[in-house]
Amino acid sequence: MVTDLRRGRDRITRRLGGIERAARIRSAVTLGTAVAGLTVFLVLGLAFAGDRAFAAPDARIAEAVENTLGGNEFVLRVLVLPTEPYVLLPALVLLATGCAVRRHWTGLALTALAPPVAVMLSSWVLKPWFGRYYDDHLAYPSGHTASLAATLAVVVLLIRAARTALLVACVGVLLVAAAGIGMIGLHYHYATDVAGGAGLAAAVVPLVAAVLTAGARAWPRPARARSGGSPPAGTSSGSHPGSSPR
Repeated sequence: MVTDLRRGRDRITRRLGGIERAARIRSAVTLGTAVAGLTVFLVLGLAFAGDRAFAAPDARIAEAVENTLGGNEFVLRVLVLPTEPYVLLPALVLLATGCAVRRHWTGLALTALAPPVAVMLSSWVLKPWFGRYYDDHLAYPSGHTASLAATLAVVVLLIRAARTALLVACVGVLLVAAAGIGMIGLHYHYATDVAGGAGLAAAVVPLVAAVLTAGARAWPRPARARSGGSPPAGTSSGSHPGSSPR
């Protein structure tokens, strides 16, 4: 009997240890992705700030896209479709609804805040700051890419199963790459604009998630109300006990 209890306790300890190791690994991967994204975003932005023409890598990639899909505007527009607001907004609403149903308030806040923060930073702050143009419009970083990548990053962070999260992340990388090809082929952006938008999203979403998680931990939780079916000890109905007649 004692041996069985010890074996059960050891199994539980090993399982908890495995969960803790998996959580640490996932946190390290998330942090590493955020740092890598920020690095890519800053390096490309500073390298091409103020440019109004194709850089060498952009020209080679644009030529490859033109040789492969040039003239196939329908295919290019299909590739860009996941970046459109009328696709992303309903997806975010569904994510937020799922978080609300599960009472996952931190996830709900992440869904509501992270993608808009990435897009607003891109459009209102970073594009004017870097001043990179494609034809007559500011181009770096790509806001459409940032919105898609940020939404996908939120989905990955909300998934608890590590393998499923990895699978979704891989699919997300393919979606962002395909959308980038579409935007290059439609002459909306340089390839480095797309990479910069993805890097921005990879940095912003984990940062917002970390801030929200820290805030949730610091926020005092209200004390649970006493159950109406559990009167205080020493009474039969929750009222003060009466005096004994003796």
